[in-house]
Amino acid sequence: MAVRKSTSKPNISPDELLKYYKDMLMIRRFEEKAGQLYGMGLIGGFCHLYIGQEAVVVGLEAAAEEGDKRITSYRDHGHMLAAGMNPDGVMAELTGRVGGYSKGKGGSMHMFSKEKHFYGGHGIVAAQVPLGAGLAFADLYKENGRVTFTYFGDGAANQGQVYETFNMAALWELPVIFVIENNQYAMGTSQRRSTSSPDIYTRGAAFGIPGEAVDGMDVLSVKEAGDRAVNHCRSGKGPYILEVKTYRYRGHSMSDPAKYRTREEVQKMREERDAIEHVRSLLLTGKHASEDDLKAIDKEVKAIVNASADFAKESPEPDLDELWTDIYA
Repeated sequence: MAVRKSTSKPNISPDELLKYYKDMLMIRRFEEKAGQLYGMGLIGGFCHLYIGQEAVVVGLEAAAEEGDKRITSYRDHGHMLAAGMNPDGVMAELTGRVGGYSKGKGGSMHMFSKEKHFYGGHGIVAAQVPLGAGLAFADLYKENGRVTFTYFGDGAANQGQVYETFNMAALWELPVIFVIENNQYAMGTSQRRSTSSPDIYTRGAAFGIPGEAVDGMDVLSVKEAGDRAVNHCRSGKGPYILEVKTYRYRGHSMSDPAKYRTREEVQKMREERDAIEHVRSLLLTGKHASEDDLKAIDKEVKAIVNASADFAKESPEPDLDELWTDIYA
């Protein structure tokens, strides 16, 4: 895949590198646990796991500042955790418990955190894209210097409302970063079979929106590109497009056996391109951490994830009266 590689050694401290490692590992272990709970029948409905794509959201959150906003689609648990939302509240929402971020009524696709400026989780393909532009319009109106990260996938990139939004965002010079998480498959359809242009970010050229393709399996490349995009938006130059080329290891959702690709393809990505293993290698070869240090981090992360599962199981289901709260009448 043609992507922009990091051209310079990013000015990343060992502490930052360790944080990226821990944040990505947290997302992966959380998603693995969510998969287990789904298999046990404790999570119902739809559940789309983020395993394999961790470097995208961790790299971009590293480029964000306090007050910046983010909005995404249904493959959203990783975005929540990277934004700083509590794993207990996220897992409780997945299991439909009152201790969840939406009181157990939103589930996997629809939880929000005003405190962390996380605006969903949206189940309708590409519906979050115009909403993200709306968030950016509010910031432009308030002149507060904030940026909105609007995430969508390669499948959603073929929806008409994306291009209506591109037009308005360019016209009004909105401070929005359109992040295309290109994991190569729109549900079960490969990008090669569904998208006319090899690089999706180039579609922004028709609207005068600059952009680039980025290696989404390298958190440092994502961070570097994120810094460029954020600086562009914060300086008043309008929107920017990042097509972050990544890969999901699991099926589209928990109900997808993913028979449209070979096991060898997935295994090759896991062995040669895994984002977490890449940072692990940098930490070890740079002598920023030992094997024991990394084992201790994994143990700590697993304890947090297991605690979130326990919290979810112990949290009660919402009362039937909750059906009539937090709604428009």
